[in-house]
Amino acid sequence: MNQPMGLAHFWAQSDAVSHGVAIVLLLMSIASWYIIIGKAFAQFRARTSIANAINAFWSAGSRAHALERIRAEDTTRAFALVATDAVLAAQAWEEKSHGGIGMGVDVSEFIARTLQQSTAAAQANLERGLTLLASVGATAPFVGLFGTVWGIYHALVGLAGATQVVLDKVAGPVGEALIMTAAGLFVAIPAVLAYNAFTRANRLALAQLDGFANSLHAYLVAGVRLQDGAEASNVAPLRTIRAH
Repeated sequence: MNQPMGLAHFWAQSDAVSHGVAIVLLLMSIASWYIIIGKAFAQFRARTSIANAINAFWSAGSRAHALERIRAEDTTRAFALVATDAVLAAQAWEEKSHGGIGMGVDVSEFIARTLQQSTAAAQANLERGLTLLASVGATAPFVGLFGTVWGIYHALVGLAGATQVVLDKVAGPVGEALIMTAAGLFVAIPAVLAYNAFTRANRLALAQLDGFANSLHAYLVAGVRLQDGAEASNVAPLRTIRAH
């Protein structure tokens, strides 16, 4: 009579180690898909919100209004963070530059350092979750391979002392080993593909963020805005953003 060879059969006849490997792979898959779905939705929204946020900021009539508009439009929060920190830094320098600790501080360097710190914080926020995807993609095949080795070990133990090979004794452990290999790849491949896709999307967003930071620095320091796609020396006046 044929023995059942479904997943339930393999689970019932495997031991605690195999169960542990399967549970680890399941948890890794759940965690990676949670990150994948969340970041895919966020990046889909960011495609249009970034351009809208930048346009909203530059078209505002005052600093306060500009910050309100970019906070409302920017779903990534990265551009709003950089803009807020830069404008607050410029206001702080304007208030303290005529006396106290602000005397002698170069406004360009002061704002540039603020932008550098804000850009680094925004980059860390954009890359949140990618470390998990990279870890899952790198380790899941080896977790599955461990389950494979353990299943083959069971098959060899089943043959110990046997005078002839009995298929029923090795079919289960070998099937378990193959399932573990496939499970490891099933967990790893989506994580690797998603990591590569999100990394590329983040590079594009960070390039836009860097350009926005450069334009913001030029405007707050010199009162001009670097035009998108223009050379650094090719600047154009922007109507004054009033401080009030």
